Amino acid sequence: MDNPASRSKRMRRTRIHLLLLVIVLLPACRAVSRPTGALQPTVVPAITPAPAPVGPSDEGPRWWNDAVFYEVFVRSFYDSDGDGIGDLAGLTQQLDYLNDGDPTTDDDLGITGIWLMPVMESVSYHGYDVVDYYTIEQDYGTDDDLQTLIAEAHQRGIRVIVDLVFNHTSWEHPWFINSLEGQGAERRDWYIWRDEDPGYVGPWGQKVWYLHQGDYYYAIFWEGMPDLNYRNSDVTEAAYGITRFWLEGMGVDGFRLDAAQYLIEEGEDQASTPATHTWWADFDDLTDEIGHDVLTVGEVWADTSAVTPYITDGELDLAFEFNLASAIISSVSGGDPAWFDYVLAQVEAGYPPRQYATFLTNHDQNRVMSQLRGDTEAARLAATLLLTLPGTPFIYYGEEIGMTGQKPDQRIRTPMQWTAAENAGFTAGFPWEPVNADYETVNVEAQAADPDSLLNHYRRLIRLRSEQPALAPR
Repeated sequence: MDNPASRSKRMRRTRIHLLLLVIVLLPACRAVSRPTGALQPTVVPAITPAPAPVGPSDEGPRWWNDAVFYEVFVRSFYDSDGDGIGDLAGLTQQLDYLNDGDPTTDDDLGITGIWLMPVMESVSYHGYDVVDYYTIEQDYGTDDDLQTLIAEAHQRGIRVIVDLVFNHTSWEHPWFINSLEGQGAERRDWYIWRDEDPGYVGPWGQKVWYLHQGDYYYAIFWEGMPDLNYRNSDVTEAAYGITRFWLEGMGVDGFRLDAAQYLIEEGEDQASTPATHTWWADFDDLTDEIGHDVLTVGEVWADTSAVTPYITDGELDLAFEFNLASAIISSVSGGDPAWFDYVLAQVEAGYPPRQYATFLTNHDQNRVMSQLRGDTEAARLAATLLLTLPGTPFIYYGEEIGMTGQKPDQRIRTPMQWTAAENAGFTAGFPWEPVNADYETVNVEAQAADPDSLLNHYRRLIRLRSEQPALAPR
């Protein structure tokens, strides 16, 4: 129970924390169609052990407690071959921008973790409707390209986690194509079917039951992403095999778990059900068995009180703190710290110390600079809060230079703005999505040369976090 005395103590500590930040940082700021086809056998590639990760952490804080992560949409980061689409080789070429591996330099960002948005074969540009869990998206490259990226990242002290989409597949996945063949189909029970429309809607009032040849299947996001049925143990075993492949075969350091709260429905109760919690607890046992250092960070887009059980009950290592992200932006935007102060106290009271993931915005939200109406000083303050709070911070690519973007989704996932050259230096070809109009002035090259830029503010903050035990206690 959170008593008034302990809450008051935390609030005083928060105010002292912010005052110290002002004292430390202010001088630096101024100085500077439906698918058809027969089911094909699922081919599980042989697992070849990948190179060892960065290093052991069997004692003391887990490695992610000291990490600063960078969320990358590979399609939009850097194009190495001129086809207009970012790729894994391009990301590898730009690793020195993120961290050059030399602690004596100060012209890299200094991040120590990368979250790759989906890199498995998909039918959509975003990758969240997987058609093959064992194949790299062909637009991005090959298995070798990913393993090269991971090896180069590890040499620089950077861990790599990938998006794992277990709640649903694409309706073009061979499993679902087979499921469409009827009640006797081999994979019919791999998805959620009813012979009558159950008649209820989803958690945010959306349609979730879709008609196909007289029967209905469940898809919480849209009809092209049918939900998998984890009450079928075969589906769970398939998921476990995929997990082992990516950890043991590809050598990733962990996973960002998409839509974690929606995994198993219990009638009209569709979010964070007891069965969902049990499944993730078992999944945690699996990942711990594979490796002590495997990170699982869940997307549980819900109120803090609904998120914390995933952590306190030992189901996930971290979960994203959406309430706190919103509070940072609203308080900075409104110039009033009261809501931020209140939400931070709730977060500190709800989680074990530092075991949550902080962020400002991600690939599903309008970019922070747009939410702050282009106010660079407000963006600077938001960054300061993000990178000096407890928890493990995640930075959305381009956030550090103040890239803007508002929905539709493609416009919050635009190409990275590297230079003032044509197409922002992202590609020598025609970009998959037009670059932002402000790229000639808002780009890495220009901000790297300006000691007072937002980019250099991020660089200083990340270094301060890495150097000061009070900000990242070990």
